[in-house]
Amino acid sequence: MSLWGFCTLLHIWVRKRWQLVLLRVAIATLEAGFYPTTVSYLSLFYTRYEFAVRLGFFYGQSAVAGVVGGVLSWAVFRHFPQHHDGNETSSPGSGATAEGGWKSWEVLFMIEGCITMAVALFGFFWLPHSAETAWFFSPQEREWAERRIRLDRDQTLHATKHYDNDTRNVAIHPLEPEELPRHSVNDDEETIDDQAQLLEPIHTTPFRVRKMSTVSTMSLTADSGLSRHDIVSAVMQYKIWHLLICNILSAIPATAFSVFLPLVMKQLSPRLNLTPAASNLLSAPPFAFGAVVLFLFTRWSDRTHRRLIPILWGLALLLIGLTLTVMTPVESYVLRYLSLCVLLSGSFIASPLTVAWLTNNTPEPGKRAILLGINGWGNLAGVFSALLFTPEDEKDGYVRPFFATLVCVGLAFAGFAVFRMMLIRENGRRDKIVAEMSEEERQREDIIGDVEVPSTFKGTRTFWDTVGSSLGLDGARRGDDKLTYQYSL
Repeated sequence: MSLWGFCTLLHIWVRKRWQLVLLRVAIATLEAGFYPTTVSYLSLFYTRYEFAVRLGFFYGQSAVAGVVGGVLSWAVFRHFPQHHDGNETSSPGSGATAEGGWKSWEVLFMIEGCITMAVALFGFFWLPHSAETAWFFSPQEREWAERRIRLDRDQTLHATKHYDNDTRNVAIHPLEPEELPRHSVNDDEETIDDQAQLLEPIHTTPFRVRKMSTVSTMSLTADSGLSRHDIVSAVMQYKIWHLLICNILSAIPATAFSVFLPLVMKQLSPRLNLTPAASNLLSAPPFAFGAVVLFLFTRWSDRTHRRLIPILWGLALLLIGLTLTVMTPVESYVLRYLSLCVLLSGSFIASPLTVAWLTNNTPEPGKRAILLGINGWGNLAGVFSALLFTPEDEKDGYVRPFFATLVCVGLAFAGFAVFRMMLIRENGRRDKIVAEMSEEERQREDIIGDVEVPSTFKGTRTFWDTVGSSLGLDGARRGDDKLTYQYSL
C-alpha cells in the first residue's frame, strides 16, 4: 500500500506516455492483492453473521471514496484550475494558471499519494496480527476474542441434526452459543489425539456438538498458512468459478462508475455545459446513495442469515436503475440523474455479499484464503468497463455502454439465481446420503470425513471420491466437502 501510494505520487513528474503506462501497471500490480487479503484478514476476527456488516463498511469505502473524491476534485479544480501546455497564460476564472503553477491533476495525485502512504504506515503498526496480539484488548478480552471465533467455527461444522427414521426427513437446528462446549483456548488436556478413541460409539443425542480431534490449541485468528489440500480443494471447486463469472458481470457498474461517473455527469445534458469541477461535485450524491444502501443490505443480510436473496434484490435494484438510465432521454437530465442515483444504490451490494457467502461456507482458513484470491479476479470487471465506456460513446450520453452493462447485470442475476438452486439441490442430496448412514457413520463423517458414500448414491460421488485420491491427497473430506455439511443460502 505504501508502494502504490508512492507510485501515485510519482504521477506528478510524468511527462511521457511510457512513464504513465509503467506507473499504472505498477499500481495495478501492487493493488491486486489488497482486497482479497484484507477480506481474508477480516474474516479471522468476526463471526459468520456479523461479518457482512463489517465487510460492507470496508467495501463501501469505495462508494465513500467516490463521495470524498468528488468533493476533493471539485475543491482542487476550483483552486487549481487546469494549466495548459505552452506559453499562454490566463486568469483562474478562464481555466488556466500562469506558467510554472501547480496543475489540478498534480495536486490531486500529491494529496492522494501522501494520504495513502500515511494510512499504510500507520496501519502497519496499529493492526494486530491476531486477537492474541491485539494491544488494545485486555488479557481477558483477547481470550474471549479467540473463544468466540472457536465457538462460531464449531457451530459451522456441527449442527444439531434430528433424523426421523421413518420419514427420513432431516431438520437442522444450529446450536445457540450457550449450548456449545465451554473450553479454554489452552485446553490441551481435553483434546483427543487418539483417532481410535474418537471413533468409539457416542451415547448422546445424534449430532450434538462434541470436540473435534482436529481442534488446535493454536490461535484461530492467526495466519495458519496453506497446504496442498487447501489449494487443490479450492481450485477444483466448481462453485468458485461459477461465482467468479457472476461477480465479474455484477461488478462492471461499480468499477465503471468509480472512474467514468464524472464523465457521464459531464454529458448529463448538453444544455447544462458542466465544468469538470461541477461534474465531479455532482458525482458525490450517487456514491452516497450507494454507501447507505450497501450498509442497509449488509445489515439485513446479517440479521436474516441470508446472502443470496439480498444479492438478488440488490441486482434487481441495479437493473431498475440501468433500465431507467437507458430509457430516459438525454434531455431529461433530472430524471436521468435520479436514475443514476438508483443505479449506484444497487452497484455495491453483490460483491461484498458474495465474499460473505464464501467466508461463511468455507470453515478452513487456508482454503478460504485461496477462494477469496480467486474471487478477487472479479477486478477483471474493470477491464470490461474500460472497453465499454469509450470516447466514441460520449456524444450520445453513453447509451450503448449502459445497454451492454444492463445485459451483463441481467446475466449476473440469472447466474446467482441458478447458484442458489444448485445449493438447495446439493443440500438435499447430502441430506439423503446422510440419512442412509448409521449413527456411527454420521459421527465419523462429521469428525473425520472418510465415510464411503452408500451404494444407493454411487452415482452422486463427491469431489474427494472422484478427484482427490487421484491427485495423491488423502481420501478424507474436510470442511464444506463433508457430507454432513450444509451450505447456507
